[in-house]
Order: sequence, then C-alpha cells, then structure tokens
Amino acid sequence: MLPFVDRPEVKLREHSAVTVPHARLSQRDLSVLEKTKAVRVTDTRDGYVLRTNSTTGVLQLDRIRLVLRPKFTIDGKRLIDWLCYAHGQREPVDSLRNWPLGKDGYAGLVPAALLHECRLLLRRGLRRDYVRRSRVDTTLRGRLDVMAQATRRFGAIDRLHTRTFEYEDGGWENLVCGAALARAAQSSTDPRTTQALLDAAGQFPALPRTRDALPLLARGQYTRLNDHYRPAHAWARMMLGDGGVRDLLDPHGFAAKSLLLNLNVLWENVVHRMAADAAVAHGGRRAQPGEGDIHTTREGAAPDATGQGTAMRPFRPDALLAFPPSPDTAGMARYLVVDAKYKAYQDGTVKPSDRHQLLTYIAGYTDPSTPLALIVHPAPDGPTRHLLRIEGPRGVLGRIEVLGLDTRTTPEQAAGPLRAAIARFAANQPPPLP
Repeated sequence: MLPFVDRPEVKLREHSAVTVPHARLSQRDLSVLEKTKAVRVTDTRDGYVLRTNSTTGVLQLDRIRLVLRPKFTIDGKRLIDWLCYAHGQREPVDSLRNWPLGKDGYAGLVPAALLHECRLLLRRGLRRDYVRRSRVDTTLRGRLDVMAQATRRFGAIDRLHTRTFEYEDGGWENLVCGAALARAAQSSTDPRTTQALLDAAGQFPALPRTRDALPLLARGQYTRLNDHYRPAHAWARMMLGDGGVRDLLDPHGFAAKSLLLNLNVLWENVVHRMAADAAVAHGGRRAQPGEGDIHTTREGAAPDATGQGTAMRPFRPDALLAFPPSPDTAGMARYLVVDAKYKAYQDGTVKPSDRHQLLTYIAGYTDPSTPLALIVHPAPDGPTRHLLRIEGPRGVLGRIEVLGLDTRTTPEQAAGPLRAAIARFAANQPPPLP
C-alpha cells in the first residue's frame, strides 16, 4: 500500500456498478478487492466493472478511494441505536448519538463506540491482576526456572532465570482493548478520531501482534471483577473480526484506512433479536440450533461416516420461533419462520427467489392449517405491511406477511409490527388484511 495521501474518490451505492479505467487499479488493488468480497470485479474492454453488494464503508486502494454508500439511509443519530441493538449492547449515550458521520460513513461509528467504552475503562482505572512473567536477573525473585537455568546458563548462577507473578495491568482484558484501539486507528481516515484512538491505545498494554487478541477473546472468561469490560470487548470483537462472512464489521487489516460495515449482517442480527424477544414475551422461544432443520439427501448414495447418506447443507431461516402446540394438536411444537431481507420491499413486491425460499420454509415448518411466514425489511420512510397469498391449482400454498420496520425510530419502537404479528401467531389468530 502506498503512503497515505488523498486519492480520487469513486462513489457507488449498494448493489450498483461503476466502470473504472484499467490504469486506476493496480494488481495489489485487485487482490484486495478479491479478498474483501465487498466488490465483484469484472474485466472488460473499457475497464474494470465494480459491482457492490450489501456492504458500506471505505476501501483505501493504491490509486483510488472506494466509497460504498448505503441504499437505505439511517439517520446518523439513530444508526448507533441500531448498531448497539444488533450487537446486544446497552443504549448509547448522547455523545455517541451526536457523533458526526465523517469520511468513514456508517462504519466510522464502531471505532467511536470502542473509543467511548475504553475511555470509560480508563476513567474507572484499568484492572490489575497477577500476570506470569519470565525474567533473567541477578537476584532470586519468584521461583527459579530450573530447566532454563540448566539449559541456558549451564549451571552458572551469575544470572538467574526465574518465573514471577507481577501485579500489573497486562491482563487479557486490557490487551484486547489495546489491540482493538490500535486496529481502529489504522482503519480510521478521520485525523481527529485517529489521534484520539492512538492516545487511548497508548494507555493500554500492547500485544506484539494485533491478531493475537482474537484467541484471547475466545478463551477469556468474565467474573464480577471484569464484567464491566464486556461492552468494550463487544466493540473490540467487531474491530478485530476475522473477515468472515458473518462479521458485522470487516476492518481488513491488509488494507490500511479501510473500514467496511456489512449491513446485511446488521439487519439479520436486528431481526433475530427482535423476533426472539417477541417470542419469549408470548410464551415461545427461539428454536435451538439443529432443531427441525430441513435436510436434503441424495437418494441411493453411499452413506457417509454418520450413516445418514450424502447430506447437503440444510435450509435454515434467519429466525425460527417455536411455540407450544395448539390445544387440538398433540405434542408437536408450532413453528414460525421470520426471515430478514435487507431489500426494498416497501411496495410489497417480493422477488420470486425469496417467495420460493419462504414457501420451502412454510412447507417444512408450518402446520397445513396455518401456512404462514414473515419477511422483515427496513422501511426508511415509515412502517409498511403487506400480506401475500400464494395459490396454485390445489388451493392456497401459503401466506407471507411482509413487514417494513421504520428505521427513523429506535429498534424498540420499530419492532411494534413484528411483535404484533408474532402475538397473533402465538394466539392462533390469522393475520388481518392490510
């Protein structure tokens, strides 16, 4: 990557395309775009055609700065509410709600939230604990490392290899925060934010390699002594994400000054939490992983190691809710599928592929007497509701209730239509006409 200088910007919205001359993209740029999977590149005679998906943010390349803008606008003061809700965090303070959306766009709010939580930790005082250290000294302090003394000093005692426990702030909780702040500073393009992140990172202990923070997060355990680190670690986990397709934030450590926010994942997380909370409030629950999966097997194929035959990836909706059986049915739980679609379905026109998908869920999960599934999508201009009935020569195949949630409000307020639909299903009431 070339030194950071201002580069010409190429702007495009989600699910759109732009043609860039061949001279604007280096071979390294093409490699970065291939790794991010945020942009699909097609080589044509006129140049490279860049086509985006549901990712927003910025990618700093060698010769251009690629700006990916969202198709659904969420007010900057509301976006942090939706980010916190999607990630299971407490409500943000006013300073975060009023954080200006700079060059990093929506994705820039994540480093801001991380910085805010880490500042709270610094104000409270970093947790100190006993940390094991290996030292070489002229006096015995701690326990003698006999093996190291014998193999490295050959029995000499002029310098002693010891193992001690030092009371310091080098615990895993602080190392994770320091690594996340350092990564955020590399990714941010706003000079003031970058400096604030660097200043905060300098007050936390540092890891030799930033990527070592993820294993610490995975192994770390919380007690009443370090439970106050959870919010900071939640934002740190987003900053340190390994670039998987389920990551909400993808900072891409191989591309400095680049920060991408996956709005598909954001919306799926929001809908998943809303649906689960509403189900519990009406006597239901979120279905357990693997519960009632729809499987596909190739008949006649040799059985695999489990003896189940050759199985393909099962169908799994974004949110599968389970409710107690009806009084007139015996034993079987009732299922309701809630599928998150980050698409413009405000007018009720659902793509054929999505209708096919929901019909599969209806056939696999619902009772023939109530063939219903829900689609939940963002509605930036206010809540919407549509009811689709799918019929064939043998009658009604299923109903799809299409709900648009108002992104101008808080997630708790926007969830009203979804809560109402789930309450009707729990009470065995059919969906009313819009």
